[in-house]
Amino acid sequence: MTTTFDHLKAKLEAEGTLSNTDIEQAVAEFGPMTPEELTTLEAERLKRTRDLAGGAVTLEQYLQAAKVLDTAPEGSEEYQRALKIVETYEQGQ
Repeated sequence: MTTTFDHLKAKLEAEGTLSNTDIEQAVAEFGPMTPEELTTLEAERLKRTRDLAGGAVTLEQYLQAAKVLDTAPEGSEEYQRALKIVETYEQGQ
């Protein structure tokens, strides 16, 4: 496994989400990932997004998403994912 993959996987596990910007920054800092690593990372990212959309949102996920809403550009992919998490939590689902 590359350093980039290890870094991004740890970030995904810690924060529950990854933006395209996170991935681009890691690649710029640590170097490219293999195609297999990219596929694995994207699959995990999609799984977490799907789990959030279909299941209950924890307080930790809500707080993390609220931070993203404060920092991410409005309308960005990262912002939209965070907004969905916040809305789901606030609806009590």
